Amino acid sequence: MPQLTIDKIEYLIMVVKLFAAKYQLTPVQAYRYISRYDGVGFIERNYGIMHTLSFQEMVQGISDYCKRQGGQLS
Repeated sequence: MPQLTIDKIEYLIMVVKLFAAKYQLTPVQAYRYISRYDGVGFIERNYGIMHTLSFQEMVQGISDYCKRQGGQLS
């Protein structure tokens, strides 16, 4: 598996864990929410920029994106 793919997977796992902690969800609930509102695709498409952000900015960015897609967490 290419290193970039491994990096993206590890990054997604970190995003899910931090998102879950912020919104008091289990990691499974957080992943389902992020996935439902195309957050996984958003992370995939914007990995080059997102991985340079702070953890707080990263979680806020995915939260804002999911909200624009119809998510209700804020």
